[in-house]
Amino acid sequence: MISAKNKQETFGRLRLLGNTKVLTVSALLVAMSIVLGKMLAFNIGNSIRISFENLPLLMAGIFFGPFVGGAVAACADIVGCIIVGYSINPVITFGAFCLGFFSGLFSMMLFKNNKFLNIAFSIGLARLIGSLTIKSIGMYIYFHTPIQVLALRIPVDIVTGCLEFYIIFTLIKNKAFCRQLEKICKR
Repeated sequence: MISAKNKQETFGRLRLLGNTKVLTVSALLVAMSIVLGKMLAFNIGNSIRISFENLPLLMAGIFFGPFVGGAVAACADIVGCIIVGYSINPVITFGAFCLGFFSGLFSMMLFKNNKFLNIAFSIGLARLIGSLTIKSIGMYIYFHTPIQVLALRIPVDIVTGCLEFYIIFTLIKNKAFCRQLEKICKR
């Protein structure tokens, strides 16, 4: 059962979609994701890519909520595919959306009094759902990637997830950064 306070916070986060400052930062996060994921990535074969493309998506979800996180993630995937010339895979795009959405949703609901656990679980569960599950299914269905190759994504996701956690947690611990984030979220 969702409490009235959680409902109010959820709809308050939905309001951020119309905030010009949040939209501006969201556009920058989309651009960051494209650069980190498509331009600065290390490809291992056709199926494994080591990149930090998910860092801005997780940041959008954790900082601005599930709706902004999902929108940033979907836009980054679609625009990135168009720029680089990849075919748009709807399952992988949905996986990216879930990554941004669930990082924001779990951040709002889990371990509210413990930022360390809040961010760790938000990132871990969002990656498990969006990246390891849904994106892997998309790669298996559309590109016929063997399951053995998809299994190699697990250690890559764990290492990048830990690094993303460290970066986001360090930002959240910084009081000056949090003050700026609050200013951005105010109308």
